[in-house]
Amino acid sequence: MWKWECSEQPKGVIVIVHGAGEHHGRYGWLRKKWQEAGFHIIMGDLPGQGKTRGKRGHIDSFNQYIETVYEWYKEAALYGLPIYLLGHSMGGLVSIRTLMEKKMDLHGVILSSPLLKLAEEPPKYKTMTSRALHRLLPTVTAPSGLKTHLVTRNAEIREAYMMDELRVTKVSLRWYQEIVKAMTLAKRNINKFPNVPLLLIQAGDDHIVDNEASRFWYDELKINEKWFKEWDGLYHELFNEPERDDVFQYAKLFAELHL
Repeated sequence: MWKWECSEQPKGVIVIVHGAGEHHGRYGWLRKKWQEAGFHIIMGDLPGQGKTRGKRGHIDSFNQYIETVYEWYKEAALYGLPIYLLGHSMGGLVSIRTLMEKKMDLHGVILSSPLLKLAEEPPKYKTMTSRALHRLLPTVTAPSGLKTHLVTRNAEIREAYMMDELRVTKVSLRWYQEIVKAMTLAKRNINKFPNVPLLLIQAGDDHIVDNEASRFWYDELKINEKWFKEWDGLYHELFNEPERDDVFQYAKLFAELHL
């Protein structure tokens, strides 16, 4: 876990949760933008990702993600300031499941292209094989199939990501089954999502997650205040797209309106 503090009088704290196969280091631009806007930042690498210890691309249980994010939240709470949770892609799924399982005093939640269904699901034979073998061979890995060349239209960021030594390209059988279970629970237990202001921003041209699944989940959500915006033509990583300044300003508006 790492912390960055803004230089001026702080307005609040943003806890950022990254997506699958990546790490907190890819969020440098977003971190600086929130700092400039007057927010402290807390984020880190999820288990099996980035610089964490243990087998890369593997978790024994999705609860490892939940407990990690909850620790980040408790660290943020020490500031005594309004707290926002921002989760991207798999980090969005982790944020949803953490909010369903843990009591967190938040001023708002921002979900960026959350993983509720894959844009292209693996062939049935691969799914069946994984389901059959993950208890016997949980740490066996296979290529994730993530189309990293389609995460953003920003060529510079895309090329840097393809060369990133911390990028995880293989995932374990257990990891995949835990993700599938988490997506199912996020939809099945939607009534457990707390009544906290929500902003869901979704890439309109998403090649990683199913944007219709995000919209369906959002429509089913019964909370007092929720915002949804789909960004036409933008790829999965909204905060890395050429239009990312516009995306950030929209997210910043949501956060400032709920201080």
